[in-house]
This record gives sequence, structure tokens and C-alpha cells, in this order.
Amino acid sequence: MIATFVSGGLRATLWALAATGVVALLLTALIAWPLRWPPELASISAARKSVDFSGLPAIERFQARDGSALGFRHYPAAGPATGRVAIVIHGSSGSSAGVIHALSAALAAHGVESYALDIRGHGTSGTRGDIGYVGQLEDDLADFVAVVRKTNPTAPLTLVGHSSGGGFALRVAGSPIQNLFARTVLLAPYLGYNAPTSRPDSGGWARADVPRFLALSVLRAIGLNWGEAMPVLAFAVPPNSQMNLVATYSDRLMRNFATNRDYRTDLAAATRPITIIAGADDELMLADKYAEAVRGNALLVEVRLIDGVNHMGIVSSPAAISIIADDVAKAGASS
Repeated sequence: MIATFVSGGLRATLWALAATGVVALLLTALIAWPLRWPPELASISAARKSVDFSGLPAIERFQARDGSALGFRHYPAAGPATGRVAIVIHGSSGSSAGVIHALSAALAAHGVESYALDIRGHGTSGTRGDIGYVGQLEDDLADFVAVVRKTNPTAPLTLVGHSSGGGFALRVAGSPIQNLFARTVLLAPYLGYNAPTSRPDSGGWARADVPRFLALSVLRAIGLNWGEAMPVLAFAVPPNSQMNLVATYSDRLMRNFATNRDYRTDLAAATRPITIIAGADDELMLADKYAEAVRGNALLVEVRLIDGVNHMGIVSSPAAISIIADDVAKAGASS
């Protein structure tokens, strides 16, 4: 009887080891799945040619809590000062020196002192395409607000984010640091793969390594964070553009520079006014679905569409940026 028991236990152990080996091999295969770059998306690349960069401010630095020197650009109010301040967040792959400069300059021209950040992992901030941990971007933003408050202790702050930066801004709007901002403006925001506004592969702009992402998700579920620095998302950037653009995101940057897994969780947690402004001709998002996406939050969220404007046009078209800058200068909370 004892021999039978031992024999049965040994078989069970061997089966368990075999199953573990199969799972390990499967996860290894999934992680090793190659990341494939999408072809350059012409509508995104063309937008940069329409922007005048002659007035681009020099990069400045602030020190984050981990000691890193992160980059930003300062746009003092050029028109009659409104007493308001905006912090501007660029979209995926970009930086403060990208197309978002046109919007930052327009805000300043409308009397809104503005700061455009190089989000960690982009531009002049940190390691390209990676961060240290999920939540670090919120820590960086809080550290930057503390810097702004040294010279603007009481001015109402508006957080403005474009595309993935808009998704991140919504994440912040529903986070413990939401009260740092009087208002949040989301420009053609990416709300996540499961949002009604999302086109497949973001209209050709981004391609995820789904097998690798799933494998890393399984490892996280069992308490293993190994592999989070691996690239899981590639963008349709032009060839040889590494000096200006970020071609890939690591797993942890992709998860942090976005909404939480379900954007509705962020909306439900937000307590300050939110405005979504998008171009009716957006080729990356289904702009006519934004109202549906925020249904049930009508008292908190306003949705506006601008005719004849596409995804990058919302931050570069003179007509669009004038509308947005006027909104940030005049609308919203006063404290």
C-alpha cells in the first residue's frame, strides 16, 4: 500500500513537473515572439512639416524624486495674462519638440503660461522607450507640479494631453493626484484597445506584440515582474527617425502612458471637469464615438468635435489650436 502511495505521488509529481515545463516553454515562446514594426503612417509624419519651430524654447530640466533630470519647455504668457497655467503632454512616440509645440505656443499667445513636458522615456527624459516602474509617470508629474508651484503658488492648473498623452491625462484625472489640477483637457485621447473610440492598431499607427504582452501578463499574475523592460509596442515612425521619435515602448511604459486597463474606472474616479476635443476627421480614433465612450458622465465630461481636422491636426491646425487655446484660457474651473 505504501509502495502504491509513493508510486502515485511520484507520478503526480512528474506530471506536475511536466506541466510546469510545458507552461515555461509556452511562455518562453510567447516572450520570444518578434515585435513587428508597422509601415510609416504618412498622415502622422506630414504633420511636422506644417509647424513653424523657429520659436521653440530651449529645453530646461527639473529633478525628479529618483534623481533623474527630466526635460521640459517653458512658454511664458505672450498675450494678456489670464493667470492660468497649462501643463501639456505630448502623444505616443513624441516629445515637447514635436508637433505639440504649435499648441503650446498658441496657449501662450492666449495668455496661458504653459509648460510642455518630455515624458520620461521620450525626448530628453530618461531612457528612450522605457521607465522604471508603472506609476513613475504620475510621480514625475507630481514632482514637476511642485516645481511649477514655486513660481505659481495659486494659479489654477489645466492638464492638457494629446492622444496617448490624453489617455495618461485621464489616468491622472482619476488618480490620487487629481486635485493638483483644476481641469483636464483631452485631445483626441487614446482610451484603450477596448474603448469604442479605438480603431484596430490605432488606424495603423501602433502594432502590439500580443503574444509577448500576454506572456508578461501571466508572469505578473504569479508575482514575476521579469521582462517588463521588453518592447511590446511599435509605432509607424519614419525610418532613421530615432533622434526625434520613440520607435517602441516597453511593457511598463505602454501600461503607464495610458489610461488604466478600463478607462471607465478613471472616469468614475475623476472629480474635476474634463473636456474632450477631437477632430471629426481623426484617422486614428473613431471621434464620433467619444460621446458614447463617456455616456453616464455628462455632468463631468464635455465632448467637442472640430470639423475638417485629423489626429495630428488637433494640435497643429491653426483653427483647432486657436479653439483649444481659447477654451483653456477662458473655460473651466476658476480655482
